[in-house]
Amino acid sequence: MVERVFREERGRLLAALARRFGDLDLAEEVTSEAIEIALNRWPVDGVPPKPGAWLMTTARRKAVDRLRRDKSYAARLAVLQVEADRAGPAPAADADGELPDDRLQLFFTCAHPALPAEDRVALTLRCLAGLTTPEVARAFLVPTPTMAKRIVRAKQKIREARIPFRVPAADELAERLPGVLQVTYSIFTEGYAASSGADLQRVDLAEEAIRLARILRRLMPSDREVAGLLALMLLIHARRDARTGPGGELVLLDEQDRGRWDRTMIEEGRSLVVAAVTGGPAGPYGVQAAIAALHDEAATVETTDWPQIVALYDVLLALTPSPVVALNRAAAIAMRDGPQAGLDLIDELAGEPLLRGYHPYLVARADLLDRLGRRADAAAAYREALATAGTTPERRHLERRLAAVESAGS
Repeated sequence: MVERVFREERGRLLAALARRFGDLDLAEEVTSEAIEIALNRWPVDGVPPKPGAWLMTTARRKAVDRLRRDKSYAARLAVLQVEADRAGPAPAADADGELPDDRLQLFFTCAHPALPAEDRVALTLRCLAGLTTPEVARAFLVPTPTMAKRIVRAKQKIREARIPFRVPAADELAERLPGVLQVTYSIFTEGYAASSGADLQRVDLAEEAIRLARILRRLMPSDREVAGLLALMLLIHARRDARTGPGGELVLLDEQDRGRWDRTMIEEGRSLVVAAVTGGPAGPYGVQAAIAALHDEAATVETTDWPQIVALYDVLLALTPSPVVALNRAAAIAMRDGPQAGLDLIDELAGEPLLRGYHPYLVARADLLDRLGRRADAAAAYREALATAGTTPERRHLERRLAAVESAGS
């Protein structure tokens, strides 16, 4: 119960305090202090009826205590607060009479164009999604000290550039929205396929990303890429229950019980795909959502419309050229034209720096070698992939595949 409350309240508390005091470091400090006090008191006194309000009151008191002790620091924050107030009023209530989530305001702050693109995502994953610095580093395929420096640099930039904690005005949204969408999808990706730990999925993170995307959709109902992102996440998350077995083991797409897929979520996602791809050229999230819809509509892997999926990957590769998109396209071509065709394309990507040590690339290559009956090469590829597996279910799955290949080759 206590852990669930902390998971739900930490990001909300941090964002509200950052907006209130205008300083992310102070907000992080007092948030951590409030949670530490709760960890000591709640097991004895019980969880309060309104745990979020309790944490907020405790954190605010800690912040006020610090500002009273450090007058010069308090003066600097006061100047920042005045400038933030001049930059624009607090957001008005939406059509449903609800204020936008404080975390959404912090999302837009972290997605400010003054920050380098990789810093935007890293800072938001650390502060709002509650990922540890090593988890964020793994998601970016960089060493933990490098990521720690990046996060510190991003917070310093926000402070030095005096970036306000608010949802931007309408004329700024177009520039800032892609960063917010990227951050939201990065959180979902960590939830869908955890970078490390005992579990394959972190369902709480995936559902938090979907919740934030729903807020975005409510705030910007006419934006087609917002619709596309929400559709994409719903269509992928609909398979969550079938992706693991009774013991938490990994279940691949072609082995999943599709009767366990969430059909209500799939139907919602499909309707959002229509909004995302009509009325003009589709954006990257809309195209990815259309691909996910084709997977969810198929009765089996074999009856999936692979030619259409390849065609959509062609569109996506033109919109966002990247080795990862090219890898996914190669996997789809392997399903359409056979494993050798896919392997030829994957091997062409071997020199891409971004794919060096990239787990999905190594797994895809090992799988295609296995399907081609190249046992010795497949075993070597599985060993290489095993060395990069982040979660226990992934490691166990690859160990089983490796054992099967070695047994068949002996």
